[in-house]
Amino acid sequence: MARIALLTPAAHNPYVRIWGPAYDRLTAALAGAGLEVVSMEWPKAAEADVDAVLPLLAWGYHQDAADWLAMLDTLEARGARALNPAAILRWNTTKTYLADLEAAGVPVVPTVFADRADDAVVAAARAGFGGGTLVVKPQVSGGSHETVKLEPGEALVGGPSGAAMIQPFLPSVSGEGEISLLHFDGVFSHAVGKVAKAGDFRVQPQFGSTIGPIEPPPGALDVAQAAIAAAPGRLTYCRVDLIRHPDGTLRVMELEAIEPDLFLEHAAGAGAVFAAAVKRALA
Repeated sequence: MARIALLTPAAHNPYVRIWGPAYDRLTAALAGAGLEVVSMEWPKAAEADVDAVLPLLAWGYHQDAADWLAMLDTLEARGARALNPAAILRWNTTKTYLADLEAAGVPVVPTVFADRADDAVVAAARAGFGGGTLVVKPQVSGGSHETVKLEPGEALVGGPSGAAMIQPFLPSVSGEGEISLLHFDGVFSHAVGKVAKAGDFRVQPQFGSTIGPIEPPPGALDVAQAAIAAAPGRLTYCRVDLIRHPDGTLRVMELEAIEPDLFLEHAAGAGAVFAAAVKRALA
């Protein structure tokens, strides 16, 4: 029986108090495919005596990015297997991967990357976007950490403390919402819609968003497949988040290949499909 370490939050991180129910759901799915699962804090991943590590619950890694990247280096140096592979996890850690997707012809949300955001950088980005409301967030981020929405003329307060990215605010986030497409081993499984609460721009449930199963709109699967094809390696699992641009096109907001919520509860049999993909990756 193959043995997997499901990576969980670091002991010092507040997320450590809430990962249990998600761990139980994932473990149940993986056990159904005959896989043994143990939990391990992600900083200790390189010490795991297992067939592979799976970082799906490595919540909070973005708050210790240097340690996270060092851990991935150690995994590779020791020849340990990670699903997804460590090289992909490293690539996916920093949102500059969106520039790689765009260079490959994938439609992405327009983004300006900066070593640091300040009022001058924000003003220049706004001018480049033709004005309007902006969203400023860290290049390494999760859960809307250090993410702010800026109206025209509003000063930057409480934004990223380090490397930043600036994007136009897309009103469809509280209309059609974000469209999340779950893929296992490159094959589409199910889709979920995430609609921000009126007046907000964040789609995480802790901010009052509405989340539920949907049918992908026309063209969504093509965009997601293009993003997956542009990734630098095989993705055992991923979630591609799309959003509608004002010009009517669907754009990639994120390609999540580290610790996305897989929303297995929103599609019958999705847990079995996910577990089968993990088992194939171990073969």
